Amino acid sequence: MDCDKCGDEAVMHAAYSGLHMCGSCFTRSVEKRVRRRIREDGLVPEDATPDDPDTWVIGLSGGKDSVVLTQILYDVFEQDPRIELVALTIHEGIEGYRDASVEACVELAETLGIRHELVTYEEEFGVRMDEVVEDDPEEMAPCAYCGVFRRDLLERYAAELGADKMLTGHNLDDEAQTALMNFLEGDVNQVAKHFDASLGAFEDRSDQETFVPRAKPLRDVPEKEVALYAHLEDLPAHITECPHASEAYRGEIQELLLKLEENHPGTRHSIMAGYEELARVASEQFREGGPDLGECDRCGAPTNREVCRKCYLVDAVGGELAD
Repeated sequence: MDCDKCGDEAVMHAAYSGLHMCGSCFTRSVEKRVRRRIREDGLVPEDATPDDPDTWVIGLSGGKDSVVLTQILYDVFEQDPRIELVALTIHEGIEGYRDASVEACVELAETLGIRHELVTYEEEFGVRMDEVVEDDPEEMAPCAYCGVFRRDLLERYAAELGADKMLTGHNLDDEAQTALMNFLEGDVNQVAKHFDASLGAFEDRSDQETFVPRAKPLRDVPEKEVALYAHLEDLPAHITECPHASEAYRGEIQELLLKLEENHPGTRHSIMAGYEELARVASEQFREGGPDLGECDRCGAPTNREVCRKCYLVDAVGGELAD
């Protein structure tokens, strides 16, 4: 099959658009979508200057999504002194898994010549995820512990690194799965939080000083296309599933969406188009009646409880916060 754009041999077919594309046209297509998302989300502020650049901290895990995001952002903004890129990697303490992906992070950061910071659960919380999974004092899925710890470190270190924005490599599949899960669970508050956390982070908001705004420039690109981009560009991505991954419900949603997409190409795009509008409305109402955030008695993090969820879990697993 020939490429519909240039006539060269095609390497992929996008059923949702009907296009066949060669490697070069495909990679340009991915990059174009990322640039468009950056523009439409208004990530580059009008007042950014070389003397006062906008600092973007990228959550770089070493997996295909974050590696592709980092490479494309570098390619787009390498010659733009208004944007400063910083890579932040978190080591959860999972033997044989995170060590290899950290190597990929270090290799990419060194190749691109961008600043790279590494933080660990062991240093920050006094625990390793392998130990948490073994003890499991709260009888929860490993991802429930890890998600809380990871979000805290991303948020806290992004702030310490002077981030104006925090960028993550969530792709179209990730976002469509989250949207469908929130809807099926009937959790309107979570829908609103999802919008505020990443889909509408750059509106005029009163809590911008509390949280570093987050963005997901890959959220228009399907997961398989991200993987193909990493392969075609020969990027140092570590493509291995976490041995503790156990999000059974998300797995069911993933299978459902893949089947729907197979039978009805474009389903994921349609879900996100409608969901973002619904999430915007939910966010506006949630902000009006939502609880005022105070500070955690232990660490000072924003929370509506006396002790934040992270500090509660650190105590539960026998850890200790770093000074």
